[in-house]
Amino acid sequence: MLKTAPSLHPDIERVLLDEATIQGRIKEIAAQITRDYQGRSLLLVGILRGSVMFMGDLMKSIGVDCQIDFMNVSSYAGSASTGNVRVLLDLRESCEGKDLLIVEDVIDTGLTLRHLVDILKTRNPRSLEICALLDKPMCRKVEVKAKYVGFEIPNEFVVGYGLDFNEKYRNLPYVGVLKRP
Repeated sequence: MLKTAPSLHPDIERVLLDEATIQGRIKEIAAQITRDYQGRSLLLVGILRGSVMFMGDLMKSIGVDCQIDFMNVSSYAGSASTGNVRVLLDLRESCEGKDLLIVEDVIDTGLTLRHLVDILKTRNPRSLEICALLDKPMCRKVEVKAKYVGFEIPNEFVVGYGLDFNEKYRNLPYVGVLKRP
């Protein structure tokens, strides 16, 4: 059965990354993760809610044993970072001695992720790396380095493929630039 291209949502100015491009890159990242963690077990830590679609597709293509857990941290109000990081949901299991891979939707200022990495390092994981679908290095306020990055994108507000604006647009199968009001 042929898949038809999804129609462009009326609130989207343009598609930045289409579904096929995203899926192709996820397979490449998963292959690298599989090579890097060969013979080991991996704990994927999804950062809710934006990473859910990415993490689901990523873990289907990783060829090593994976466990999953989630954290919910927030520093946003609407489309702007407040700079105040709050942990809303913590891991359910201990991560001591485990290989952790934080799975994030987008890295922009780095403040939230830096805070999260600092918290998780105190819990003595065997290793700790970051995998992000999107990276906006021009927005960085603190240094954060992801080992696995899907795409480097410009400083534009994007939605779709798990990313939202006021909880809308997460279900779009592509990453698009939201029209300005």
